[in-house]
Amino acid sequence: MTDKLNKLKTILGEVYDLSTALAVLDWDQQVNMPVAGSDGRASQASTISRMAHEIFVDDGVGELLEALEPYRRELPPDSDDACLLKVARREYNRRKKVPTAYVSEFAAVTSAAHMQWEHARAQADFSIFKPALEKIFRLRREYAGFFAPYDHVYDPLLDEFEPGMKTADVKEIFAQLRPQQVKLIHAIREKTAPDTSFLHQQFDSQQQWNFGVEAAKMIGYDLKRGRQDKAAHPFTTTFNLNDVRITTRIFPDNFSGLFSTLHEAGHAIYEQNISPLLERSPLGTGASLAIHESQSRLWENLVGRSREFWTFFYPRLQAAFPGRFDDVSLEKFYCGINRVEPGLIRVDADEATYNLHVMLRLELEIAVLEGKIAVSDLPEAWNEKMREYLGVTPENDAEGVLQDVHWAGGAIGYFPTYALGNLISAQLRETAEKAIPDLDRQIANGNFQILREWLTENIHRHGSKFEPQKLVEMVTGSKIDPAPYMRYLNRKYGEIYGL
Repeated sequence: MTDKLNKLKTILGEVYDLSTALAVLDWDQQVNMPVAGSDGRASQASTISRMAHEIFVDDGVGELLEALEPYRRELPPDSDDACLLKVARREYNRRKKVPTAYVSEFAAVTSAAHMQWEHARAQADFSIFKPALEKIFRLRREYAGFFAPYDHVYDPLLDEFEPGMKTADVKEIFAQLRPQQVKLIHAIREKTAPDTSFLHQQFDSQQQWNFGVEAAKMIGYDLKRGRQDKAAHPFTTTFNLNDVRITTRIFPDNFSGLFSTLHEAGHAIYEQNISPLLERSPLGTGASLAIHESQSRLWENLVGRSREFWTFFYPRLQAAFPGRFDDVSLEKFYCGINRVEPGLIRVDADEATYNLHVMLRLELEIAVLEGKIAVSDLPEAWNEKMREYLGVTPENDAEGVLQDVHWAGGAIGYFPTYALGNLISAQLRETAEKAIPDLDRQIANGNFQILREWLTENIHRHGSKFEPQKLVEMVTGSKIDPAPYMRYLNRKYGEIYGL
């Protein structure tokens, strides 16, 4: 059995290498590549995706998995090898249903679509991107068909990002969450909003960059094993566990870049702290996109927008930007960065309204896949839902339907993971507070290591050994639950707004 297991691990390592090589190409496309390189990059992405797929779905891999099944049953179920064989079997069965020609076409189409999206966004003109997006939705509908029969056409797409989760599960969670968040938002609207004028000044871009890097390092992002660059839409990518890169964007007239950096650093800290024993295997990455998002949102919001965080960091901010915050108290600053104000842009949304942006996108994706609306209808449908959910209307397509990069990358089924990640982050924070009774004091003193080590022990080191719902239940005692997140929001905004 040892020879067969080692042979399987060698093959899976080759697939991992090809996948991370593809990540290098994608990172370069979003950070450095000239516009004219788009067609060549699409061909490269197509070739590498096809090669990785062919290696993984080879009949020999299936034979090895079958031969190793008795060995897996003898192992402790939570051991590394048992989980590797279970996850590899699941991935093999999933990918085996997808033709190689589809994988190659999908990679080429989405690689080319990225530059078309960037051009359309720059021109605020959805018509430029529409032909590419029509191809992508056609391909995603075709992908779902490989897994028929299914309960819902969205299920196979969601499962790609959130293993084991069904569309019905997400709808049920959101149905519990939506009325509570709407009720909170309506209550907040009756109150006087905190002043935020001090956040909309001119801030030196390099100073913002330096301050963000300092904060990322302090919460645990290891820059000896990573780096930060600029991108139109911030993201994190992993080339290997010792090369995890983040990107951010800086605006000279507001201070949002710091929170972008903290968000991406949260993703990167997760990847950097996966057990080295899991590298170059299907286990050497995060458990799911929702688990990943729980880490980024926890550091960005539950830590990065907390009073305790700024008790430590605010004097450093004042020193970094002389004169900008001299007349702004810590309390005024804290209330300002937590102001609730329904807006157009998801990545800039406050915690109370953010999930509504996600629900809007989920509903539009499902409507297109079900054939209830056409891709050409998306701009107006988007605007209608923004008016309905948030009471705001985009002035152009760049502020509306073109604001996110995800559809250009074919990531249909991805958006629900953002809201699920918010819920998980609050569950984890509640659990961590029980394990670390003086956690707030530690953060206020600038000690972020104790929380990071708790997360590494309970979440990071496991990689993708466990399905997300199981992992959340292992750590917190329950599956994904909206209640802790609503407790967090009601407590925080009840205090800020006097509810």
